[in-house]
Amino acid sequence: MMAFVAGKTAFAALRAFTPVADQLGPNQLPYGMPVHPNLVHFTIGLFVIAIVFDIAGALFPLEKRLFRFLALPVTRAGFHDVGWYNLLACAAVSFLTVAAGFYEMLLAVPIPGGRSDFGLGSASTMLWHGVGGVVVLLLIVAMTVWRGLQRFRWRRDLGRQVQWSYLVAGLGLFVLIGVHGTLGAQLAGEFGVHVTADQLVAAGLNLREALP
Repeated sequence: MMAFVAGKTAFAALRAFTPVADQLGPNQLPYGMPVHPNLVHFTIGLFVIAIVFDIAGALFPLEKRLFRFLALPVTRAGFHDVGWYNLLACAAVSFLTVAAGFYEMLLAVPIPGGRSDFGLGSASTMLWHGVGGVVVLLLIVAMTVWRGLQRFRWRRDLGRQVQWSYLVAGLGLFVLIGVHGTLGAQLAGEFGVHVTADQLVAAGLNLREALP
């Protein structure tokens, strides 16, 4: 019960910082383009690069002949450096991604009715996407801590910096991020969240007249 009351209090406090209706554009935001979807691509891209390069580093002996043929001066440590620094950047950016997502979620006005491809309504989709965002953030931070321990303590003197279990976990997180990202895409594509054209049509306006 106390957790529920605390949650409502926090939500009300966040609402107090949101703009009033006359400060919002037709996309229900005080600015032209949503920030969260753009930051999401940084989170996904940096994480994918981190895991892919760590996989390349782990398999480096098998890749050695290919890279010699291409005359590229690569080392196993170089692959792992790219993996580590991209994951570190991913963890940092993901805090901004989630923060922007929650801010824009507070201003979201889904178009009523309809169901997503997952069979969920707009409220359920938004709820699962919000909860999923926090879960993904925590998992990325946990993966970063795990990766740091391997790099600086557990496998510091070994050629292969990462454990196979770490790479498997990274691939599993690929799948989770994909499902979570699909929920976000459904909010925009199927419920018109922060999509200017969809919001104008839902309001009964003519796009040719309403848009500059």
